[in-house]
Formats: sequence, C-alpha cells, structure tokens
Amino acid sequence: MMISTFGQKFTRHTGITQLMDDLNDGLRTPGAIMLGGGNPARIPAMTGYYQQLCEALLADGRLMDVICNYDGPCGNDALRETLATMFRAEWGWDISANHIALTNGSQSAFFYLFNMFGGRCEGERRQKILLPLAPEYIGYADAGIDSDIFIAGKPEIEHLPNGLFKYHIDFSALPLDNDLGAICVSRPTNPTGNVLSDEELRHLDEIARQRSIPLLIDNAYGVPFPGVTFTNATPIWNDNTVLCMSLSKLGLPGVRCGIVVARPEITTAISNMNGIISLAPGGVGPVLMNEMIQRGDLLRLCNDVIRPFYRKRTTQALDILRRHLSEEHCLVHKPEGAFFLWLWFPNLPIDDQELYRRLKQRGVLMVPGNYFFPGLQQPWDHTKQCLRMNTVPEPAKIERGLMVLAEEVKRAHQESGARDQRNLPQGT
Repeated sequence: MMISTFGQKFTRHTGITQLMDDLNDGLRTPGAIMLGGGNPARIPAMTGYYQQLCEALLADGRLMDVICNYDGPCGNDALRETLATMFRAEWGWDISANHIALTNGSQSAFFYLFNMFGGRCEGERRQKILLPLAPEYIGYADAGIDSDIFIAGKPEIEHLPNGLFKYHIDFSALPLDNDLGAICVSRPTNPTGNVLSDEELRHLDEIARQRSIPLLIDNAYGVPFPGVTFTNATPIWNDNTVLCMSLSKLGLPGVRCGIVVARPEITTAISNMNGIISLAPGGVGPVLMNEMIQRGDLLRLCNDVIRPFYRKRTTQALDILRRHLSEEHCLVHKPEGAFFLWLWFPNLPIDDQELYRRLKQRGVLMVPGNYFFPGLQQPWDHTKQCLRMNTVPEPAKIERGLMVLAEEVKRAHQESGARDQRNLPQGT
C-alpha cells in the first residue's frame, strides 16, 4: 500500500499517541496506577453540578437541540456572544463574537494554528514556530504537516530551596534570527507547572509585534478558566495575541471543545478550516458552558472548587514524593499551576525511557520527559533525565506509585554501583 508523505507522517506512533494510549489503558486496567496523562479529576462537586446542568438542559429541550443539529463552522453563536460579553465586562477586552472561534478541542486548534503560521510558504521560505521555554507540551511536537517547524529556547535553571528548581526564559539567547511565523507558550506550562509572569508575556508580545507575528498562548490550565494557577497571573489578550482555552480541565474532556480568541481574520480562517475538516465543532460543550456563564457559575466554580482541589492535590503529592525520594536523587520544578509534578533525576544512571519502561512493567504510568523538548537545536542531557507525573489520583494511589518509583530509582543506582565495583582494577 502506497501512502502519501502526509500519511507517512501522521500514521507514525508518536509521544502524544503513547501518552493517550497509556491514559486509556491506565484508566481502564484494574490495579494500574495512572500518573501519566492529563485526564482531569472527577471532582464530586463538579460532576454533581454537570449532572444537574445536563438534566435541566435536557428537560427544556436545549440539549436535544444541539445534539440533533449542526452549529456553524465557527461554533455555537450563543456561546461566542456570551464569552465576548464576559471578556468585555470582566477584563475590558475590546472584542465581539467575531473574535471567537470554537474547535473540536484545543489540540485541533493548535494543529490549525501551527500549520497556518509554520511550514512552507511561497518561494523557498519555511516559517518556524518559536517555543521560547522548553520543555513544552508533548502534543505540539508532531503537529506540523511539514517536519521540523519548531525551534525552541533552552531555559535558564534557577535552583531553589527544598529541592525545587524553576525554568526561566533566556531572552538573551532566544533563536530569533530564523524565519519565525509565530511564538507559542503554554501558561501554566505543561509539563512543568511553570507560570510565566505578566512581564515575561509582555516581553514576548513585544518581540512578536516587532516581527509582525502572533503570540499564541495555550491557556488550557490558566486564567480566567479553568484557573488552575497557584500564583498571580493576569488574563492577557490583545489584537496580536491568539488565546486558546478549553473545557477539558473544567472536567469536561469528553465534549472536545476548544476556544480561540483572536482578531477576526484569524477566527475566520479557523472557521473555514473547521468547515473543511469537520463541518462544525460539537455543540454539547458550548451549550453547557453558555449556561454556566449565564448562571454566573463558571468563574465562581473555578475559584471556589477547581483551583483549591488541584492546589491541595499538588501539595499532597509533593509531600508524598519527599517521603520517598530525597533531594539528592530527585529535584522538582516549582509547581505554580496545572496538575503535574515535573521530576528531574540529574544523577540517575538510566535514562527517562528506561525508567518509564521499568515503572510500566510494575503498573505505574508516567510520561518520559524527552518528548517535551521539540525544537531544541543542540543535544542536552537534561532532556533524558525527567519524568512528568499527574497529581490527580487519590493520595493513596500516588503514594503507591511513588513508592514504586523510589524503588526503581534505588535499584538503578545499586545496579550502577555494582557495575562500577566489578570494573575496578584488581587490588583496588
């Protein structure tokens, strides 16, 4: 069977495919401890709220209306109007419904955006997407129709007390001499939980404006919703910013609803791509969110339920980790948002893939760190020294998983020590 270049690229098994396979298997395999993937928690207060909301929308016919009918290719008009009204009222953004397009999840939105602004152009020009702070989201790595559309900035690493560290953008070393088509950051950053400061975002916006390219902000975990941030962060948007949000981390990943806020020529382009690729975005997520906003519940639930839940789980996971792994063996990126811990094993004698394999054999699923560094131009040992773990499961499950991790880290060091002992010259 002969398939196209496109087919060859997009039928390969990739990091994001492995992550989603593990997520599916881990959630449905008895006894597995799922510390990989990005599936949100089933927070009882939220699941109860969504059940009541669905029942009310089903009773008055609105849920059946969206199930039985297509929306337009730009997405549900009512939600787009409601979101624009909320953004104007809460943050003073000068936008209308024409500044908003919906997609079938934010992964689809970034596929559109990366291939709109990155890759081959007329003539010989090939545009790049700059990721200024590696590591970045695993789902970006293989999203370009053309190969090698990403170029990434190697971060500065600040060592903090208590075995924590933090990545910072090295603005002095950003690879800006390439043919850039856009700059992209996630905030909070997936996988590390890093929250770029307002000043860092303003600096990136200045760089983007100087080059007449857009700044893409992946806001899957950020403010204003779902608001899984544990440090100060201001919702930022302007006419050179493309802000991408999602319903997934509100606890609704199955409805596959992404939200893009951008100037109208960009949202119109996304609408046209929706029409070609999927006819229209799904309507169930938008009708739920529209009702949440109309009731005044969206931001209240983010502030009072969702953020406190994940903050507590993150603190618990970090405390459990430190009971089983010392600072000598494992450093942790300062968790400022999202629901992951990014673990760095600077002295581990095996790489991230081998550690992942050993954990998986014992029913513990995490994500190898090397998948999160697309676009780096030079080899860097650090890319093979990290794992991402999810802090969503109950603390008892996290404890069992981290006990296994600690055992495997200890075993790897013992094996390395034994090899070194065998290799010592006789008489030493």
